[in-house]
Amino acid sequence: MNVLLSTLNAKFIHTSLALRYLKAFCEKDFDVEITEYTIKDPVMNVVSDIYQKAPDVLGFSCYIWNIEETINIIKMIKKIRPELIIVLGGPEVSYDTDYWMERIPEVDFIVMGEGEETFHQLLTEISTTRKYHFVYGVAYRKEQEVILMPGRPKLKLDDIPSPHRFKEDLPSLANRVVYFETSRGCPFSCQFCLSSIEVGVRYFDMERTKADLLYLIDSGAKLIKFVDRTFNIKRDYAMEIFEFLIQNHRGTVFQFEITADIMRPEVFDYLAENAPPGTFRFEIGVQSTNDTTNDLVQRRQNFFKLSRTVSKVKNSLKIDQHLDLIAGLPEEDYNSFRKTFNDVFELGPEELQLGFLKMLRGTGMRKDAHKYGYKYMDHAPYEILGNDILPFTDLIRIKRVEDVLEKYWNAHRMDYTVKHLIAKEFASAFDFFQEFGDFWEGRGWQKIGHQLEDLFTRLREFLLHRGTTNMHIIEGLMKLDYFLGHKYKPRKIWWDFTLEKSEQNAYLKLLAEQPELVSGDFQSLRINEKDLHKHAMLEVLPFALQTYLQSGQLDESSKELLVVHFPPDAQKPASYYTMPLQQLATI
Repeated sequence: MNVLLSTLNAKFIHTSLALRYLKAFCEKDFDVEITEYTIKDPVMNVVSDIYQKAPDVLGFSCYIWNIEETINIIKMIKKIRPELIIVLGGPEVSYDTDYWMERIPEVDFIVMGEGEETFHQLLTEISTTRKYHFVYGVAYRKEQEVILMPGRPKLKLDDIPSPHRFKEDLPSLANRVVYFETSRGCPFSCQFCLSSIEVGVRYFDMERTKADLLYLIDSGAKLIKFVDRTFNIKRDYAMEIFEFLIQNHRGTVFQFEITADIMRPEVFDYLAENAPPGTFRFEIGVQSTNDTTNDLVQRRQNFFKLSRTVSKVKNSLKIDQHLDLIAGLPEEDYNSFRKTFNDVFELGPEELQLGFLKMLRGTGMRKDAHKYGYKYMDHAPYEILGNDILPFTDLIRIKRVEDVLEKYWNAHRMDYTVKHLIAKEFASAFDFFQEFGDFWEGRGWQKIGHQLEDLFTRLREFLLHRGTTNMHIIEGLMKLDYFLGHKYKPRKIWWDFTLEKSEQNAYLKLLAEQPELVSGDFQSLRINEKDLHKHAMLEVLPFALQTYLQSGQLDESSKELLVVHFPPDAQKPASYYTMPLQQLATI
């Protein structure tokens, strides 16, 4: 019996840990193959590929981001292969299972919840006696009736073979995200999250975990994302893994979901002292800073402690932080969310993810939706369309904030400029992103694409339209950001150079002959005039850049020459240097 396990990932670089667990558990008794697609793949291409593999049993792992596309594939493949046995599993179909069995009559079985043991027993029954009433945790059809079997007791995690040892995964490890699990379950009860349904936390054996991590590191994995819902809930376990990875990382990057307000000081102190810069990334779900909102969704959170941890981690300069917000939680209206956004943005995360509440099947939030007047999408991803205090008009305005936030903050294309605008020109970070987002949509730019220089010219147009002061300062920062956004010397710019060509040539000649005039660091580059022409750009700034960046004070008493060097091999980011033009004029 040939068994094909599949899923539609959101992107090609993603991989499905669930499928690998199923294969690892079942392959000793069954011929199991994994094939992954993306939600962007044409349905006909996917169906054709599956057809040629000629499986007897076809299983799909289902999530909110792929269920609708998966249904299209199922309906098409069943028309061609009506005898094909189709099995679904995953969080999207583990709840309201009778609904899915009714909606997709082409599906023969649904595995509910933790699937390894259930799927193995199901395959056993399919290949032998077909007594499906013996299989706990499965839904099946008996003539016209849908039978939902009782749930199955939780597995001992160490009874599951490692999902990380398949030879066919080795060639792509360096180019794809590897998902890794050290535990299952979550100790918290946040009512908008499926993890709140599973009671208790179970851990894999530490030595097994270390062996799998070392295998992946040695095999070339570049990014390993831990999917534990609260990685640092068990301090000793987390500390031992942090220590192990610091000793054995070999250039691999590791991302963790942590709860910042419970991080113990000794854990942070150890990481601040020992973690190699860039090796660890933390994802922290803040969601809301409104205490009433957090109480209503049963989310325990001490924002003071969370802020302290986030600030300490940021100041260590060792670990990038990705903070999450959810718009649309109960009793969080537009003004309250504005405060939440500003509270969190002020912490200075490297990335701020703005999401919108989704009424996931099985969650307490979906069951209580009527209490708050929620309207939401009928089909996945079940995103809200408004509630009693946050109407659709406010939601779509916050959507504009999200759009500009992604382009101008999370992408890190204009860090110096955006920080200046928020600090000097706008009432708050939220107001900058909101006003710009409204202007962006008013111009219809959401309907057309953009190149890098478009982001700069559109920001400039917006700032001029609102009558922003000190545009010469802002444009100077924008020019610096534009240069630093390139690995190689840019071929085009979006402004007219301040210096004439002859002036640029004269300065480049001078800098090649007397690099010490700029700085010792610049002198150490040892760049000749020819290479400066190839790999450097010059521009004039109307203020003292370093004074501003260090103190926030604007000194316009002397213009400065900005020198940006782009390393020829692009292995390191561009570097910049400045010196007063007044000083150059005296030479």
